Amino acid sequence: MTAVRQWDGFAAIESDVRAIVADPRWAALPPPARAQAVALRVLDTPDGGRWLFGAHARWYRQDPADGRWHLSPPPADRETRAGARIVRTTSMIMPHLVPSGPDFAVDRGSVQGFVGPDVPYEITERVRALVVAQRGRRREDFPVHGSFAELFAPEVASPVAAVWGTLMWCAYAPAFDGNEVLLSMFGEFLTRPLPGDEWVRWLAPVPLDDLIALYGERVRAGHPEAGLRLVALMADTAQAVRGDRRFRPRAEALPAMVAPILRRTGEDVSAAHLGDDEVRRLWLSRCPVHVALAESSPGDRFQHALYDLVEALAFLAPKGADPRAVAGSLLAADVAAHAPRAADGLYPWLDPELRHILHVVLTDPGHPLRGCWPRSGGAASSASSVSSGGFSTGSSPAPSSAGPAVLPSALHPPDRASAAALLGAAYATGLAWCRLTGTSVPERGFATASALVHRLAHERDDPLPGVSKVPGVSGTYPRHF
Repeated sequence: MTAVRQWDGFAAIESDVRAIVADPRWAALPPPARAQAVALRVLDTPDGGRWLFGAHARWYRQDPADGRWHLSPPPADRETRAGARIVRTTSMIMPHLVPSGPDFAVDRGSVQGFVGPDVPYEITERVRALVVAQRGRRREDFPVHGSFAELFAPEVASPVAAVWGTLMWCAYAPAFDGNEVLLSMFGEFLTRPLPGDEWVRWLAPVPLDDLIALYGERVRAGHPEAGLRLVALMADTAQAVRGDRRFRPRAEALPAMVAPILRRTGEDVSAAHLGDDEVRRLWLSRCPVHVALAESSPGDRFQHALYDLVEALAFLAPKGADPRAVAGSLLAADVAAHAPRAADGLYPWLDPELRHILHVVLTDPGHPLRGCWPRSGGAASSASSVSSGGFSTGSSPAPSSAGPAVLPSALHPPDRASAAALLGAAYATGLAWCRLTGTSVPERGFATASALVHRLAHERDDPLPGVSKVPGVSGTYPRHF
């Protein structure tokens, strides 16, 4: 007798929505018809949740208190997914929730950090060639300002800063192995050690505004050709690293953003004379929606990073744990360890369930989900174990700075790739909530990401292969200096 396959409402609706958005006729539909198509596929779950699969090929959950839809990872529990039923919704589906079409085709790249899997040799060599070519540039011709001036030695010119800034802007989660070649090649140019320790360099992303400022300053100083050269160097750097999926989404977006400057057909020179904000507006108008959204809305960036964190914890679902609850607990661990008051700025951006988890885990020292928090010394050896209800623990200490902390054994990722993904997603989430709340980034990393270092630090470095081509990237690239 053939086994009956259990209904999974979330998988069914996601498959259906993807199919209709992929249909060439979707782009021709008027906006109200698209919104109606999404509304006809809303799900209700037995716990009272209401869900839709919409823009950016991601799930949203409705807040029953005010009717707003929050970006929210779907439940992993099989019974909840099997109990989901399609329901007609009378609430209006706002345009920003409706798939446009191209947003479903976006390559999200990889959420892995740069601890564990190395940057491929051929990529580092391409970046090295770009960096070496900038030695001896005169700072009088290419001055350095702002945060770059604090990072680089007084004699270093802005082309080096342009390469560095592009790498840090393109990286999904700029947490790097302490011996990563991509960083060590900049050692001769730095004025101080990078933040972190001998194991990991916990770096802050370079804002797009800092890259724009390099270009805008040269244009306003009467040297537009120097500005063009800096932009060309940014584009070359992005092209050099796009073969690594940890850089790819932004590395593919940046050349498109600056292409009119390189073709000398854009309005960027005129915009630069009006100020960097005008240049920023032009650049963002040329890039994919997901990149523009992350740059223009810190709240949306935080939501997407937390969504990535839940997905990076998907390996827990077969063990009976809820990745959403664990992600909420780990978020609480990071906030509690670094900036407890920042939580007030995060609650409005969370769906009702995650908002509740963050609040109760932060305020209740005995809450069971604190068993997910990183702990140091012998506490880790008695780590929590997964049960059908989630995590059952004894004591639940807050994150401690006494000795290296590790995650409970039940949360250990199964392999290096998944550990690097969890570290990267956790670090990106930390960077996102710091940006959203105006909190400084801790130089020693966040509690969760730091607790994963032990899982990766003693792994052997990737062997150096023979230099091979990265798909889609030519073996040579233009030199503009």
